[in-house]
Order: sequence, then structure tokens, then C-alpha cells
Amino acid sequence: MKIHCCEDMAYHANFKCDIHEKPFECPDKLIIFDEKVKDYGLIIHDGGTSSIRIDFCPWCGTKL
Repeated sequence: MKIHCCEDMAYHANFKCDIHEKPFECPDKLIIFDEKVKDYGLIIHDGGTSSIRIDFCPWCGTKL
């Protein structure tokens, strides 16, 4: 079963950094995905753990 809407979203939602332990510390981690509620967010890289919920895929435009 396909979880994410496109290959780009799947890549970014599942991205694991080899250098940074926490996703909010890695500048290459753009999307945070909450599997429990199937919610996507854009990570705000300001040193904290904030994200902005998104309703559409930034790559293919599909409603999430």
C-alpha cells in the first residue's frame, strides 16, 4: 500500500540523516510525518522543534 502521494514526498518524509540524530537538527530534513494521524509538516529550522502543517504536497500538489 502506498503511504505517500509521490516519490519525492516519500523520500523527504522518510529521510534519515547520517550525521544528525534528531530530525529538527538536520538542515536537509524538510518534512516531518506523523504516522499516527497521517499529518505532514514543514520543519522550521530555527533551533526548536516547530513545524507548519501542510495540506498539499509541495512537489506534486496532491491533497494530503
